[in-house]
Amino acid sequence: MPAESQASVQLQIGHVLFMDLVGYSMLLLDEQRHFQEQLTEIVRGTEQVCIAKEAGKLIRLPVGDGMALVFFDSPEAPVRCAIEISKKLKEYPQLKLRMGIHSGPINEVRDVNDRTNVAGGGINLARRVMDCGDSGHILLSKRVAEDLAQSRRWTAHLHDLGECAVKHGVPIFLVNFYGDDFGNPESPKMIQHARAEQAAKTAATGAPPRFRGVYIAIAAAAIFFVAATGLSIWFYSRQTPAALLPEEKSIAVLPFENFSPEKENAFFADGIQDDILTSLAKIKDLRVISRSSVMAFRDAAAQNVRHIGRKLGVANILEGSVRKEGERVVLNVQLIDARNNRQIWANRYDRTLADSLGLQGELATEIADTLRATLSEDEKARATTKPTQNADAYVFYLRANQISKNPDTLLEDYKTAEQLYTQAIELDPNFALTHARLASVCAEVFRYYEPTESWKTKARTEAETALRLQPNLAEAHFALGQCFYWIDQNYDRALEQFEIASRLAPSNADAGRLIAAIERRQGKWQQALKAYERVATIDPQNPNTARELMYTNTSMRRWPEAARWAERMRALAPTSIVAKIQSGYIDFEWKGDTRLLKSLIDQVPAGVDPDGSATAARWDVAMLQRDYAAARTILEMSAVNELSYATAGLTPKIFFEGCTYLAQGDNASAQKAFEQVRPAFEAAVKEAPEIAERHASLGWLYALMGQKNDAIREGQRAVELKP
Repeated sequence: MPAESQASVQLQIGHVLFMDLVGYSMLLLDEQRHFQEQLTEIVRGTEQVCIAKEAGKLIRLPVGDGMALVFFDSPEAPVRCAIEISKKLKEYPQLKLRMGIHSGPINEVRDVNDRTNVAGGGINLARRVMDCGDSGHILLSKRVAEDLAQSRRWTAHLHDLGECAVKHGVPIFLVNFYGDDFGNPESPKMIQHARAEQAAKTAATGAPPRFRGVYIAIAAAAIFFVAATGLSIWFYSRQTPAALLPEEKSIAVLPFENFSPEKENAFFADGIQDDILTSLAKIKDLRVISRSSVMAFRDAAAQNVRHIGRKLGVANILEGSVRKEGERVVLNVQLIDARNNRQIWANRYDRTLADSLGLQGELATEIADTLRATLSEDEKARATTKPTQNADAYVFYLRANQISKNPDTLLEDYKTAEQLYTQAIELDPNFALTHARLASVCAEVFRYYEPTESWKTKARTEAETALRLQPNLAEAHFALGQCFYWIDQNYDRALEQFEIASRLAPSNADAGRLIAAIERRQGKWQQALKAYERVATIDPQNPNTARELMYTNTSMRRWPEAARWAERMRALAPTSIVAKIQSGYIDFEWKGDTRLLKSLIDQVPAGVDPDGSATAARWDVAMLQRDYAAARTILEMSAVNELSYATAGLTPKIFFEGCTYLAQGDNASAQKAFEQVRPAFEAAVKEAPEIAERHASLGWLYALMGQKNDAIREGQRAVELKP
């Protein structure tokens, strides 16, 4: 290019809103003209277009089946404009519009007719973003989403879709932008298609036997999906199917192998792995998969690293082994690129037990450097701080962690962990991390088992002690948040503590999960959904994450998404009775159809009935089907006397018998049963008067007994305790 031409090119940053009419080429010519006129009228009437045009900060570019608007004033301008258009389109259901937004370099050029036009990467990428969407979608590039994320007013509307490869294999990170009255909350078909295709490929290339059936089902669904939607994709898209790509700075720390002569030292290998994972999770520039998701890959040697990387959605895998013999600890670790099975880095550490106490922070910083992650000075300081100087206290701490972090922890397990944490504190009263973990254990016992004053007091005392010893300890803020949330029901203060914990440990899935739970309880549905979706990116193999997304989408009446997460929950926990039961209700709530629930509960073997949950589900199906005789038979054949049905705890079986009698019209027998069970319900409230669920259950019983005023009183108290 001549020098004078080069000098004339004036690159600017434009904020581009690209839009087109879906299915435009399938319309008749007069329909095309009419729809274009309607769209032009809508766009010209938006406030943002009028303001930008008046200020000379707008270029409009007609593009066949749509148009591009280039704003030069603010990155929010195209977003506000898209919202205006989306809302106005509700009056024009015949207009199927999709929109994409990107900020990038553009330059003004003269076209063949000597008219002003625009070109450049900003325009091109905005179109690529738009091309990934369906009717109603407002999709954003990563750059735009990051700009909007600086303002709290926009964060609830930002929903990550992941990284995609578009035309020429260019990767772009997409964000779906929607709210209650604008945008499209469904995942774009291209994203769904790519995920289904990826799952089908995984099935074809050798998934482990226990998952093979699930992958075959997904592959079959993918074939059906392509058959049903392939034609529309051919018409509506002009690029290669999206291919989801893992982030470069993402990592999973797999369970370490125990090479110690004493096999009971397995707790030490698990503890070292968990400490390294926790240290990495505190580095903002990394995305670290949570412990609950990586524990499924304990036997990693029997599985393909690439497969594990795909399952967890990460680019890097850390493997290791630990040998503890006497007072010596030998740790071998290797960092592997999961995309090509290439070793990136490896090291061997041979230390005394006392010298190994700060090893997790040392490894975390080395791994971060290897992955070129940026560490702030505060992050470096936190990573290199030894948790304790007492080796024996550290061993007690690791033993307690192995018990308290087990997903199947029971009350007696919690009490054993409490004793071990207490022993660690006796050896080192300044061991802040142990005080924090002990506080969490006490709060969890209060929440799930024994809501007594002693657990309440101890939880608060230990959390405050941990914060006094180490004010910037994420685990301490998390524990105090648990106290505010579960014990005080002070949601604002709990949210404040969880957000601090999340800032100090960005990949802490537990903090993110409780933030989402509080926002859901406060009725902030979009924020809660986004928070749970964020948790799913760092805890993808945890069925509890899938369950919460199922419940949240159910509450929002987003039935297809709820059903997808229900299926995901069952796939992640194929042997779980609870997963079958909880996910089985989706079709009934969505369509009034009990067949799915019945088919799932029929898969539970006879005699397998933990806490009476299987009996309760079978009884519920019979009652929903109005088969009251079958409901009574189910109760009579059950060997248990209490059933797990409501969140207030185990419920005496005679209560269900009373409900069955009442449904059959036998009020006398029903009231007799309810009178028998009333003392137990009232005693439960007296034992723990601050537990909302117990008041709700008692109110339910009073309502069935016809005691209207008592029922209303208990219901109101439940709502006061848990709004």
